[in-house]
Amino acid sequence: MVIIGLTGGIGSGKTTIGKYFKSLGIPIYIADKEAKALMNRSKVIKRKLIELFGESAYKDGKLNRPYLASKIFNDKILLDKMNAIVHPKVAAHFKRWLKKQNAPYIIKEAAIIFENNLEHQYDYIITVIADEDLRIDRVIRRDGTSKERVKSIIANQLSDREKIHKSDFVIMNNDLDEAKSQAKDIHIAILQKLD
Repeated sequence: MVIIGLTGGIGSGKTTIGKYFKSLGIPIYIADKEAKALMNRSKVIKRKLIELFGESAYKDGKLNRPYLASKIFNDKILLDKMNAIVHPKVAAHFKRWLKKQNAPYIIKEAAIIFENNLEHQYDYIITVIADEDLRIDRVIRRDGTSKERVKSIIANQLSDREKIHKSDFVIMNNDLDEAKSQAKDIHIAILQKLD
């Protein structure tokens, strides 16, 4: 099975582009969404996160995301420890999901492929980019957060220039119709490579 990585910085619109590929019949695995689901579902993850962060890691049986975000935001060691708990479970879940797919290729959407040096896990990588002001506006509208918070997240991610350099395909997502057209061209190019 050919695995395509779909990545991009916060607010670039990678989930929207992922949905478009899904409309073309391509199965899509959204790593962040599955990680959150597993953090709520898996007893092992729950137990280990409570050991790491204390009882406040969960509130009313559900993951206390604002609390965890505040703990890991400026603490790389704590973030790495959390990822060491969650990522292997997500990887195992992805392998099980992959076995059930029947398509010419699948897409795995993951925000930090390059930051975690995971490019080797993919046959091709598509990076979604957009102007920074547009990205900031999208995230503020979506999450109700502050401009400063979004800018600090962007500053912690690899620059678009570096991502473009490491990618096989790039989609500029300032205008959705244009971005969909680029995605369609990439879809055709991938199918041609697989012939």
